[in-house]
Amino acid sequence: MPRLLSPEVHRAIRRSRTAALRVAAATLAGQLTLAAGIVAADALRKRREVDPHLVPEHAPQTARVEDNELRTYTFGQHLYDDMVEAIDAAQDFVYLASYIWKGDEVGQTIKDAVVRAAERGVLVCVVYDAFANLVVPRAFQKFPEGVHVLRFPVMRTWLPIIDIRSTGRDHRKILVVDGRVGFVGGYNIGSTYADSWRDTHVRVTGQAVWELENAFVDFWNRHRARGHGPILPDSGTDVWDPSIVAARNEPSRVIYPVRALYLEAIDRARHRVWITQGYFIPDREIKGALLAAANRGVDVRVIMPARSNHVLADVVSHSYYSELLEGGVHLHLYRDVMVHAKTMTVDGRWATIGTANIDRLSLQGNYEINLEVTDPDQAAVMEDIFRTDLENCDEVLLEDWEDRPWPRKAIGRFLRPLQVLL
Repeated sequence: MPRLLSPEVHRAIRRSRTAALRVAAATLAGQLTLAAGIVAADALRKRREVDPHLVPEHAPQTARVEDNELRTYTFGQHLYDDMVEAIDAAQDFVYLASYIWKGDEVGQTIKDAVVRAAERGVLVCVVYDAFANLVVPRAFQKFPEGVHVLRFPVMRTWLPIIDIRSTGRDHRKILVVDGRVGFVGGYNIGSTYADSWRDTHVRVTGQAVWELENAFVDFWNRHRARGHGPILPDSGTDVWDPSIVAARNEPSRVIYPVRALYLEAIDRARHRVWITQGYFIPDREIKGALLAAANRGVDVRVIMPARSNHVLADVVSHSYYSELLEGGVHLHLYRDVMVHAKTMTVDGRWATIGTANIDRLSLQGNYEINLEVTDPDQAAVMEDIFRTDLENCDEVLLEDWEDRPWPRKAIGRFLRPLQVLL
């Protein structure tokens, strides 16, 4: 028969638990207070600084993948011009999803194009994320009759920890026109992104457009409500082309394949793993996969912004640098402008372009979509873009990184647990 604990032992256990909870609460409060201070200081800095830097302008590059044409963009204005051209040529339907849709000149240009399409009888369905557009004037978010709008709500549950199917932002950026042309990548819609952010997007022409069309249709039909617009036809496809496949994170179905896509490709690498990320906060498995690849002689390189638009993401990301550098991973910081791309290429044979960052929010939280392209021609395009970007980067060297002031090291370690929120 088990021996019963004495009342004194029970009281001691309760006191220990209470003390541990108080320490944890105090630590969390300290982390959140420090984080708030860092964010506030960064906001003041941004108000004082005027950033005149523009992104290097490079023409889009094109590759043939089976029966499809892929056109890859690294300069926003080129992308927006082609998006408007595609919308203006629409005869049947326009499906457009954007995480952020600014009410500025570029935003108005895209809005005018979808309105014109609706006025000539084209079915127009639009999705944007309400939380990401809280600062956008509500007047801009109103569309005339004929444009069907799904405003993905800020809150879909009051119990996000319990009801994980109702969490996650709609972080996708998709445009599909008539099932003949589709666009996907990291670019939101706005004037800043036209020439001041370095991002990557791809236009698909051919039967693989179904991958993007199907992603939009499934999301629309799952989340539409009365008043949003019609149920969209779910066509299925006769084409099974493994060279271009869309991986879709869908919190409502508790499906997160993009993370597995990254892990699988890194695990296969024998020569090169070249990654470009706006926010790079790898979890244990991805960090381990990168270190294992570097250990077996793979050239592992990551391009990130020297200073992103989310200072906390930078601070937490910095806490990983020493371990990655010691393990042979090369880190490169993009100068002057925000790099926001979400791409990776492996061994000159495989590439991905999409909306998912290597962080918890993208890989285990948000609605995301990445195209996986297994083709040497498209991989060559991505490698060429990566080499060009390296010319605008400074490499982080271990000895220099270890010489940074100790307060910066301490802040990074202290705030690292907040990665679950980033």
